[in-house]
Amino acid sequence: QVQLVESGGGLVQTGGSLRLSCAVSGSIFSIDAVGWYRQAPGKQRELVARILSSGRTNYADSVKGRFAISRDGAKNTVYLQMNSLKPEDTGVYSCATMVYRDYLSAYTALVWGQGTQVTVSS
Repeated sequence: QVQLVESGGGLVQTGGSLRLSCAVSGSIFSIDAVGWYRQAPGKQRELVARILSSGRTNYADSVKGRFAISRDGAKNTVYLQMNSLKPEDTGVYSCATMVYRDYLSAYTALVWGQGTQVTVSS
């Protein structure tokens, strides 16, 4: 059974940086991708960044050029480096394993971590 544990959230000023970590444990062979999501107060959860098993990465337009997702295979950990943070980046950030669904032609989240709070003050 796969488990994910996030860490690295906190309070930062506008323009600052944070690095989130997502430690993945358990049976990871069926994982097609790992994604970082965020949910701001009163808003729907959105996919921020995703790294595929091939290493290819994808980003939401709102974070392109500021955020970088990466992984350390030896540590089974996925990172989200967040730079030039803005108040609108505030939210609960969660990582999730993703599986590719042929009938949807899309990746869907499967197992979630508990989330970590990121607050960017103006």
